[in-house]
Amino acid sequence: MGNHNGGWMTPALAGAVLGPALQLQQPALWGGLEYAGLAVLGLALFALARPIGRTFVRVALILLAAGVLAFGLGGARALQFLSQSLDSQLEGKDLSVTGVVAAMPQRNETGLRFRFEVESAAAEGRPVRLPPQVYLGWYGAPVPDGNGGLELQRQAPELRAGERWAFNVRLRAPHGNSNPHGFDYELWLWEQGLQATGYLRAGPRDPAPRRIADTWRHPVERARQSVRDAVFEHVADRKTAGLLAALIVGDQNAIDRADWDVFRATGVAHLMSISGLHITMFAWAAAWAVGALWRRSRRLCLAWPAQHAALAGGILLAGGYALFSGWGVPAQRTIWMLATVGLLRMSGRRWPWPQVWLLACAVVVAIDPWALLQAGFWLSFVAVGVLFATDAGTQGRQAEASVTGSVLARWRAALAAMFREQWVITVALTPLTLLLFGQVSVVGLLANALAIPWVTLVITPLALAGVLVAPLWDVAAWAVQALGLYLGWLAGLPFATLSAPAPALWAGIAGVAGGVLLAMRWPWQVRVLGVPLLLPALLWQVERPAPGQFELLAADIGQGNAVIVRTASHTLVYDSGPRYSAESDAGHRVLVPLLRALDEKVDTVMLSHRDSDHTGGAPAVLAMQPQATLLSSIEDGHELQSLRKATRCAAGQRWQWDGVDFQVLHPAPADYDAASKPNAMSCVLRIANGASTALLAGDIEKAQEARLVAQVAALKSDVLLVPHHGSKTSSSEGFLDAVKPSLALVQAGYRNRFGHPAPPVLERYRERGVAVIDSPHCGAVRWRSGEPSQVSCQRQLAPRYWHHRFP
Repeated sequence: MGNHNGGWMTPALAGAVLGPALQLQQPALWGGLEYAGLAVLGLALFALARPIGRTFVRVALILLAAGVLAFGLGGARALQFLSQSLDSQLEGKDLSVTGVVAAMPQRNETGLRFRFEVESAAAEGRPVRLPPQVYLGWYGAPVPDGNGGLELQRQAPELRAGERWAFNVRLRAPHGNSNPHGFDYELWLWEQGLQATGYLRAGPRDPAPRRIADTWRHPVERARQSVRDAVFEHVADRKTAGLLAALIVGDQNAIDRADWDVFRATGVAHLMSISGLHITMFAWAAAWAVGALWRRSRRLCLAWPAQHAALAGGILLAGGYALFSGWGVPAQRTIWMLATVGLLRMSGRRWPWPQVWLLACAVVVAIDPWALLQAGFWLSFVAVGVLFATDAGTQGRQAEASVTGSVLARWRAALAAMFREQWVITVALTPLTLLLFGQVSVVGLLANALAIPWVTLVITPLALAGVLVAPLWDVAAWAVQALGLYLGWLAGLPFATLSAPAPALWAGIAGVAGGVLLAMRWPWQVRVLGVPLLLPALLWQVERPAPGQFELLAADIGQGNAVIVRTASHTLVYDSGPRYSAESDAGHRVLVPLLRALDEKVDTVMLSHRDSDHTGGAPAVLAMQPQATLLSSIEDGHELQSLRKATRCAAGQRWQWDGVDFQVLHPAPADYDAASKPNAMSCVLRIANGASTALLAGDIEKAQEARLVAQVAALKSDVLLVPHHGSKTSSSEGFLDAVKPSLALVQAGYRNRFGHPAPPVLERYRERGVAVIDSPHCGAVRWRSGEPSQVSCQRQLAPRYWHHRFP
């Protein structure tokens, strides 16, 4: 059969993708009637377009109809999901919940994290409604007791998926950090179907968590957990075991952070999780096996063609593999793509590749419209589209070699095709990778040339076979370690990665178009036109303050401090945020991506004092910025001293960058000889250009504030980084009267256990007419000396309907 879609299919598919893309830009959802009306309007436009014979008008109407219909359906779906969100009145309350562990728990040094399907809930004995599924933590470390203190918890046992438990919990609405070029945690929770996060109350005064029964629910998750545990029991090296667990059951959290850094530097991170490549290779192998077995039976071949049986069997078995590996979003996308293309082929239709590509996109977007906001979606579909577009002639040469050539010739043809595909994808995706991540691997082609066949044809089959024959995991572990040596060597090369500032959207799109044009099988005279399209993205320069001006970017890092100070040609990082866990800190998660996107070369890292909510991200920042000097009050024996020898900050230190004056006001040199609390040793930095002034106060308390008022004549500042995150121990009246700020910035975590900023402290600022800007409401805050009375809030720049809003 040929292509008999009457010219309506392409605009309909394009509209089915564009409609959800536009709906995702909504800052807030409309009502149900509006979305229902749009869906009806879309159907009416389809009916109106049918009798129209004029091609342009018909195509435009079909495109509009499909877009309007998809917009309405996507909005209605989001509205229905939002209706199940957590009641804000229940945040922070003690709740008794009963339900089932819905997925295999993730363990780290602090305890367990797991998904929990809520069956019933009560607050103070009164039934309440909770979201269907919540994300819980059972921490062995102390947790807030509700009175500003900490309380020891019962240690978490080995939870199993499918078990029914009764807990006491405290929940909160999904809330993540909001930073320029940062990860959207709230979107991730939304796409995962999680509408609340929280932790167990398992202290000595709380009812003991109670295991009620074992159920048969979530059998796949139980099997995944059993296999993961078996891998860790069998393979002695935990790093290698984590990699094997990731490849078998999709547990990416099992991979060590240092290994992830190597994989990203070498461009092979996509191989170390259950990606589209793994699913596709598994489908190909399964289809080959099913086809070979099917052809052995004459009766089966007469009943159904072996080609169709192989295609269906390969997709079904790949779906089973994707389900067993955790049914992650990349695996889901691949299964829907394979199923769409497979059904099209079995139907006998022969559509042009752009329509096949658009159909796969439309199906994935219809099932998961939020995939449009995932980097993996664009990398996958651009790669597939480029391979479709550049495939002309390749298959013919391979077929000719297989018919006329020797075994060696067939192998040469296959290898040439593989290397050519990798080269084409590298050229086409490099601009897109720079746009999405601000970094591209220069050694990625060399790394993938070995890693792709090694991981897909050696490591992954051995790892999967080990589920049946455990000793094969030892062989797979040796293969992983051998690959690790090669990748480690490549990652250690000084030119392994190329970083570039994040370009504007138009420049990024032009760069992607240029990369695709260069990869096409067209004459060089045409392909070379892609070079000027690449230049805006590759040569993009981030705007900096003018000489004599400066700006502050207070990152949203939760409970802690981290401020990037920029002048015309210099950069200082004041504090580096908290350490969240052994595998996660504000440096890796927030500051390093932000500094990379801004193309910053940091001159000085100033760590105000030793507390971990100020120094937790320092190792990552210092590793990224080897030229940066370290200025801090940390003691000589502090672990950071082994990474970078610190110079003591001391009152009287002063320097000037680009006409901007930097002055350390505290601590005094003599303070280092006294036994002082860490907060009392905070480095206080004053930044001024003669017209505007900023004061970064660390965690100083009332005693240090009083000393500054007594000893420093020029404290008045336009903007103040609120001391100690707004604690009751700081922001004394005398200090505020001396500083007289117009704006006060509070860096604190949403619903943090300390109650920062404290209400009495906020009242002091309000009494003096000071505008208080806090990171939970604002996200990252940008303040410029040229506009000292204004700030820019990241949460207000690009609000979306899934973002958390609260009074």
